[in-house]
Amino acid sequence: MSGLTGAERAARGRRARALVPALREQGVDGIVLSFVDTAGINRIKAVPVDRLERSAAWGTGMSPVFDTFLSNDVPVRTDDLGSPDGDVRLVPDLDGLVVLSAQPGWAWAPVDRYTQEGEPYVACQRRFAAAMVERARAAGVTLRAAFEIEWAVGRGDGDEFVPACLGPAYGMTRLVELSDYSRDVLGALQEEGLDVEQLHPEYSDGQYEVSVAAADPVTAADRSVLVRQTIRAVSAQHGLRASFAPSVIAGHVGNGGHLHLSPWRDGRNLLAGGDLRYAMTRDGESFVGGVLAHLPALMAIGAPTPASYLRLQPSHWAGVYACWGRETRETAVRLVTGSTGERADAANVEVKCIDLAANPYLLVGCVLAAGLAGLADTAPLPEETVDDPALLDDAERDARGIERLPTSLGDAVDAFAADDALREALGRPLADAVVAVRRGEIDRFADASPEDVVAALRWTY
Repeated sequence: MSGLTGAERAARGRRARALVPALREQGVDGIVLSFVDTAGINRIKAVPVDRLERSAAWGTGMSPVFDTFLSNDVPVRTDDLGSPDGDVRLVPDLDGLVVLSAQPGWAWAPVDRYTQEGEPYVACQRRFAAAMVERARAAGVTLRAAFEIEWAVGRGDGDEFVPACLGPAYGMTRLVELSDYSRDVLGALQEEGLDVEQLHPEYSDGQYEVSVAAADPVTAADRSVLVRQTIRAVSAQHGLRASFAPSVIAGHVGNGGHLHLSPWRDGRNLLAGGDLRYAMTRDGESFVGGVLAHLPALMAIGAPTPASYLRLQPSHWAGVYACWGRETRETAVRLVTGSTGERADAANVEVKCIDLAANPYLLVGCVLAAGLAGLADTAPLPEETVDDPALLDDAERDARGIERLPTSLGDAVDAFAADDALREALGRPLADAVVAVRRGEIDRFADASPEDVVAALRWTY
């Protein structure tokens, strides 16, 4: 990807200058410049609205050390990253600029990161996702993606979690208990221009889920960050707290962050209208086969904390076995065909074994890399799995080739370190940062009980 030329800086500045009067009219005083680090933490700087023009043209400075921060803000080092030296520039993507409906006076924008010389910063996760979108486009493939957002709503301001509602899973009682809050979440997201498809009470303690419409993968990742920012703000307005952590109460069902994805070529959904299983095309099957084949390594990206593996339990709809099935919620990859009459548009695959501690840009980029590797290799898609794989004995699972996904972060990191396709896609600086940060988290929690792990990360995510 090209760097920032003088002409491009000038054009960015002019565009930002043109936006400022309308932002002032909407009461905006400050702009949040947002990126997500390797540990999955949303890091920011903020500038006054009058500085948007300069920030859009020249960026706002920030240390590159955050790419090797652990979730407790302790940095680790790699050969390329983690030094206290240097500076990168946060350049807002003005196409993603949104006035925050639940934080009066603020607007938000995702950023791409550049060096002081105007070159793309080698560890910018958002630009990595965009590079994978371009790689797909060069192969004749475009993608649509969306994240499911699950969160637990708690009362009080202490470290413990006290559910803010007690009604049953998916029950109307739970919505009645937090009716005004749920309405305000919907309203805030819609005011920000997000197309909300559904909101409902989920399974676990005080848990809800919201889904927004699919978009290109980078925009889908932006929306994942924005939706969570907005839910936190609405929660604070109601005297509540939101946790998106993979495990909120040890031994209970946790929060997932499932990714839905569909590959398209020449305006045609590759997961519909074909002559293979469930009307998939050959390329559609190969794309899904690539994702499935790289799932053990993808876990280091999509299930990035020790708490993630407390959530990943059999028979909990978490998708802990490396297999696929149509509408099978116990498989790691679920084929969603949609209803008859809408399948050409609606068919997609859901990756279920991931959570919202993941950096969404790293995740969409790596899932794309896996799917594209499957396309390049004409990867086979094994036989479909029906029902719950946990109900099969070991011998039958072995006979069917159904393997359990990594049960610890250490196992996932080992799989990632051995996966040439994902490491090549990321490039050495980002790949090494993933390994270093994950191993740093492993060391941090080496002697911790599940309860200690959950308590330490409950309000981090």
